[in-house]
Amino acid sequence: MYFPGQDGVRLAYEQTGEGRPLILIHGHLERGAHWIDLGVADRLAAHGYRVIMPDLRGHGDSGKPHDAAFYPADVLAHDGLALVRHLGLAGYDLAGHSLGGRTVARMLALGAAPRRAVVSGQDFETIMHTADRTRRIRDFFRACGTGAFEPGSDEQQLADTMLSMNWDPRAQLLLLDSWENTAPGELAAVTVPTLVLTGTEDSETAAGKALADAFGHGRHIEVPGDHYAMRTSPQWEEALTRFLAN
Repeated sequence: MYFPGQDGVRLAYEQTGEGRPLILIHGHLERGAHWIDLGVADRLAAHGYRVIMPDLRGHGDSGKPHDAAFYPADVLAHDGLALVRHLGLAGYDLAGHSLGGRTVARMLALGAAPRRAVVSGQDFETIMHTADRTRRIRDFFRACGTGAFEPGSDEQQLADTMLSMNWDPRAQLLLLDSWENTAPGELAAVTVPTLVLTGTEDSETAAGKALADAFGHGRHIEVPGDHYAMRTSPQWEEALTRFLAN
């Protein structure tokens, strides 16, 4: 299914289940259907949620324009707010992992009003300094398809995977220009109860706790796993569903 961004770009989403709406936002270089592939979407639907999974701009089946005008500051957060308006949601919950977690934080900073929110796979530094931490990934996208990577290197394997799946390095570069830092005061002003989830092998507990403390009504829980595997741990799902159920 599709909805228009505020600038008319065609954006995609999937959904499964019935019950309270839960917008679930994927990570960088993923797509909404990744939640289905992991089995997370069906398990959350079994808990009584209508799980709504957008493809972020520049990802999956959503638009990937090559004009910088379509990547203004906070465009992903504004796309999320456009989805809420398009579906006429009230009393919804909001959750995201990695880039999806940053998008949730920016939506909250811009006034999103879910009943509860979950920021997964992010810590204080990654939220406060998002726009300042893009040099390495910019270099990677610029080099994709140019032959600059050593054959067999991790970078070349990732580039090959991206290109085989029709990912668009140029659109990804433009998307990086839309990433915004977050000031502590923006999170302190958020009144939505917010859970921060970090993995034991991903970010330090103190960094995740610092992010939770920065929110007006934040809570931190650490679960087993690294940045990617944490989403498949029973503790991740239990922490998320228990928090949303309160």
